[in-house]
Amino acid sequence: MPASPARAAAFDILLRVERESSYASELLHSATYENLSTPDHALTTELVMGVLRWRSLLDDAISRDSSLKKLDLEVLIALRLGLYQFRYLDRIPNRAALHESVELVKRARKRSAAPFVNAVLRKLSNDPLCSSLPSVVSDFSPQAVAAAYAHPAWLVERWTKQYGLEVAERICVHNQTLPPTALRLRTLEAESELIAEGISLTPGNLLSSARRVTSGNVTKTQSFRSAHVVIQDEASQLIAALVGPGNARILDCCAAPGGKALAIADQNPDATIAAVEIHPHRARMMQKRFPAPTKIRTFVADARQLPLTARFDRILADVPCSGTGTLARNPEIKWRLQPQHLNELQDRQLAILRSAIAHLAPGGRAIYSTCSLEKEENEEVVEQVLKEDPSLSLLDCRTELDRLRSTGILTWPDPTSLTHGPFLRTIPGIHPCDGFFASVLERR
Repeated sequence: MPASPARAAAFDILLRVERESSYASELLHSATYENLSTPDHALTTELVMGVLRWRSLLDDAISRDSSLKKLDLEVLIALRLGLYQFRYLDRIPNRAALHESVELVKRARKRSAAPFVNAVLRKLSNDPLCSSLPSVVSDFSPQAVAAAYAHPAWLVERWTKQYGLEVAERICVHNQTLPPTALRLRTLEAESELIAEGISLTPGNLLSSARRVTSGNVTKTQSFRSAHVVIQDEASQLIAALVGPGNARILDCCAAPGGKALAIADQNPDATIAAVEIHPHRARMMQKRFPAPTKIRTFVADARQLPLTARFDRILADVPCSGTGTLARNPEIKWRLQPQHLNELQDRQLAILRSAIAHLAPGGRAIYSTCSLEKEENEEVVEQVLKEDPSLSLLDCRTELDRLRSTGILTWPDPTSLTHGPFLRTIPGIHPCDGFFASVLERR
């Protein structure tokens, strides 16, 4: 019997994540897998994200019986999938998970490895250490937290130094759970439309326009297809809200996939918005997301060398970053990221922000943001640019959040808790959203 559609899809996605540095969340929602049944797609998602979240613990168990470096990637992924089902999916019998993993190896044209996979998984299925959940942290140290929650130790050590060990552990716990689907309602009718199509919703935690999905597949609804509602984390929505209304000329210099640009356009229906994206295919996909009435013009360009002559009232520089604030949604990042990458990212971020503020009109504001928890990508970038340009001043994000609170946009009861000094800072596990950083710079 061949491997089930769900497990075959999970195997293929995990293989592409490893070989092509693809992102699992993008592959799971790609056209390739849209014909999977709802149960199969749910199981595929569970398997892919689960294996990526707990990869180090799975590999530790597998390495007791074999050298990981000597295993073909197809064999290793099949073993991870089998062991993940043993350990975390009680509803799936071990014998079924084992059989499916063997079939996956055969399907990948590694038939000679099938007996080996069968033997390793059979042994692991009878090992109580490998067929039960890991124990709680006993030695409360960064290294122990990293090991228990399957995170690189260097990353947990950094978070401990910056936020404290208790917060670092809460970040790790959050990263190992499935985050809720957050929505932004674009029309007054969107909520009732979703409910009529069988979607159950609860209010958002941060913003009045946000909702959280408790049951149902939003992507199958007419309201989603007609762009009356968009899927967007609440912290991401908050970054867009910082731009504010009543602006005529707006630049989003790292715009794809376009969620923030669309939110800004909804706040500023009369504005002309330039949305810049360096990759042509992502720019094309982004343009398709924008409904016809919006005045968003898409440009394919490198934000470090913007081909624009205009000056802008508002600029959003939501720059490419490590993404360490989004590990619950993108767990593969933690296995790819290395300490030296942070300085490389900082160089690029500085170049983008310098280029952006060169187009900032007098009295205009630039919002610099990342979905990173790392100071090299956040405070250090802003402080460097402020040193270089004396015409810029740093505004206090607490003032902006108070404005959003007074106008009913922000519903979070304590805006100050979303800040660190003059900066916006959300922390996963502490706040009910992804981890984001933002600062507001004004041209005097």
